[in-house]
Amino acid sequence: MTKQQNHSFMESGRVMQVPVGAIRPNPSQPRRVFEENGLQELAHSIANYGILQPLTVRRRPDGYELVAGERRLRAAKLAGLPSVPCILMRLDEAQSGIVALVENLQRRDLDYIEEAEGIARLMRLYGLSQEQAAIRIGKSQSAVANKLRLLRHTAPVREALRENRLSERHARALLKLPSENARLEAIETIARKNMTVANAEGYIESLLMKRPARQDREGAPDVGQFLQTVDQSLRLMKNAGLAADSSRKEDEREIILTIRIPKMTG
Repeated sequence: MTKQQNHSFMESGRVMQVPVGAIRPNPSQPRRVFEENGLQELAHSIANYGILQPLTVRRRPDGYELVAGERRLRAAKLAGLPSVPCILMRLDEAQSGIVALVENLQRRDLDYIEEAEGIARLMRLYGLSQEQAAIRIGKSQSAVANKLRLLRHTAPVREALRENRLSERHARALLKLPSENARLEAIETIARKNMTVANAEGYIESLLMKRPARQDREGAPDVGQFLQTVDQSLRLMKNAGLAADSSRKEDEREIILTIRIPKMTG
């Protein structure tokens, strides 16, 4: 969103005071985790110095809806403020969700799981492709695809990643493990031994070498191994002079794999 576009969305350039009770949460808010200690510290700062950066809201029939600034709003309520400074913007629901996500990304207020969940939510709600979502939030399509891959982790695995403060690269490495239980056990070991990403990758590879190649311990097909087998087959075809290639699109629900193999003539 350019500066000129951003200006056109504003109802006015003025900052207005809005009663905290008149502002409802943004249903597309990408941030899901709000640490209590951090909110208390921000509330203390707001009580002493006020809110230094206005919140962003849009009009609704029953009041206002928050676009960006939920952490500041929550802290303002804790501090007992009757109203908060706001900038009023003219946005539809889709634009509001995108602005909320972009604002959080720019401020680096989201963890990598919240980023992935926020991108997936926008794609699902507004029918965006990966390419369209990437353009809207100012990221490359490959970056969006890498974020969405993290949503292959189940909710318990995502929570364990957060609780143990493992990095996004740790999370990507864990995708190689075939089951939720295997990933949870690996997270516990990686966190307990304080493994670097490189050490964690080596540990995960050692686990994969010990398990049967066909299925994981829960009996579910190993999709990751299947995709690796496809990649290896394509490389063999290319080495043999056959111009075979593939493309892959994925979201949190499915992987769409397209393989192109030219017909042999003559």
